[in-house]
Amino acid sequence: MSLLASTREELAKLLDSARREGASIGFVPTMGALHEGHASLMRVARERVGGGPVVVSIFVNPLQFGAGEDLDRYPRTLEADLEVCEREGVDVVFAPSVDEVYPGGDPQVTVAPGPLADVLEGKTRPGHFGGVLTVVAKLFGLVKPDVAVFGEKDYQQLALIRRMSADLCLGVDVVGAPTQREADGLALSSRNRYLSPEQREEATTLSRALYAAQREAAHGVEAALQAARAELRRAKGADVDYLVVTDPALAELSTHPEPATEARILIAARVGTTRLIDNMSLTIGASR
Repeated sequence: MSLLASTREELAKLLDSARREGASIGFVPTMGALHEGHASLMRVARERVGGGPVVVSIFVNPLQFGAGEDLDRYPRTLEADLEVCEREGVDVVFAPSVDEVYPGGDPQVTVAPGPLADVLEGKTRPGHFGGVLTVVAKLFGLVKPDVAVFGEKDYQQLALIRRMSADLCLGVDVVGAPTQREADGLALSSRNRYLSPEQREEATTLSRALYAAQREAAHGVEAALQAARAELRRAKGADVDYLVVTDPALAELSTHPEPATEARILIAARVGTTRLIDNMSLTIGASR
């Protein structure tokens, strides 16, 4: 049975015995509206900590939403979320209020995410990653996990959280879990529920473009990008923000990478009023 904590004191009490016994604690931070992608993160956390407790947080973080973004309409489905956690054997669900996480209003001290937060998603959503890293740092401080699991779908977020944990010596092993997809390739996302049936079909263009890039990556970066762009040109309802190939740490890739160089292709597009992101790994210059 998943135990529910809504305050810091309740959370600490539920984890006290595990800490005293030296058990490893696994953590999956979420904003709720849980789906199979989140469930897969819970399973990875369980694999990492064995019999230690797995904690899932459910908190819609206002600090990471900019003006005009979907904070007010972001889905809040606590009862259904608790059922997912129960099914996956989660030990503790931490579902605090905004006042519990930010007593006294917005924090005076926040995490500065550095230059990686100014590109890709950060360029379109200024301040977003500062809000993400600040709440993750606070949650790490409250849960004190040994392992925290994040999905690779939000790849830039994962890279920044890994960097924060390393640079600030937080002592948390940040694990990336593979993106979960629908049968047609669409990456699972809580925002997919905003899409109409027609928009949802159009949204599969993102993953088709990435798969096309994977198939052509053996011929180089430009061949991969051209294949992705050709797929995107067939779509009418996807307004592409960016399509880029980087190294796995999101740094600029060499103009002439060595054969079999690992890389990442990332895409963001708006379908209707819904902004979607996706990414995949590439191996550049590998022989077929």
